[in-house]
Amino acid sequence: MSIGTPSIGTSSIVTPGTATPVLAAEDLCAGYGAVQVLDGVSLHVEPGEIVALLGRNGAGKSTTLAALAGLVDARGGRVLWDGMPRTDAPSRRARSGLAYVIEERGVLLGLTAAQNLRLGRGSIADALSYFPEIEPHLRRTAGLLSGGQQQMLAVARALAGRPRALMIDELSLGLAPMFVERLLEALRRARDEGVGILLVEQHAQTALKVADRAYVLAQGKVVLDGRGDELLGNFAEVEAAYLGTA
Repeated sequence: MSIGTPSIGTSSIVTPGTATPVLAAEDLCAGYGAVQVLDGVSLHVEPGEIVALLGRNGAGKSTTLAALAGLVDARGGRVLWDGMPRTDAPSRRARSGLAYVIEERGVLLGLTAAQNLRLGRGSIADALSYFPEIEPHLRRTAGLLSGGQQQMLAVARALAGRPRALMIDELSLGLAPMFVERLLEALRRARDEGVGILLVEQHAQTALKVADRAYVLAQGKVVLDGRGDELLGNFAEVEAAYLGTA
């Protein structure tokens, strides 16, 4: 566990004895207009692991995901894919195997569940293999589904495309515990299948229970990182990092 120091630097994108990260940020800076949001964020996600990105509202979590996806331009530092810098368009990153479930889920409410799944890069059958409970609702308009069903639809569509890395922004926002557990079950399966997952989650303890590693952001900087079980066992330290008092 480390405090106040980004997990990786220029010389440590690939650590001996570990897999090459499928996705990484190296001293990443980004923002909107005159507002700087990220200030030298470094993190990495290896194949077959779940990495949680935690922090209070406004810490820079969503901006980090958007910059990794190419939706926000980097003002400094680098985004890396398989250890190689990427500055290309979001669509090209998606074709390389980067899937992204945004906070608003990205479900088109006027289309049926089946039509939403067809917009993804995988088959409906592959999507249903993760969430078979969607099948009875395939002909229903997505706007008539519950929030939990919509989130399952979004995650199923992303996983059906067999991504190499999956980013999810606010997985459990507004959802009942039964839906959260089903979503986490799917993420565990994807991890076991070799997908690298970067998870933004409002409930830090929920995230740490499933995460192999985690980073805590405060004011656009990584202020704490470590193994998920270690951080869960020292949760007071995580709470202090949230508040910027660590």
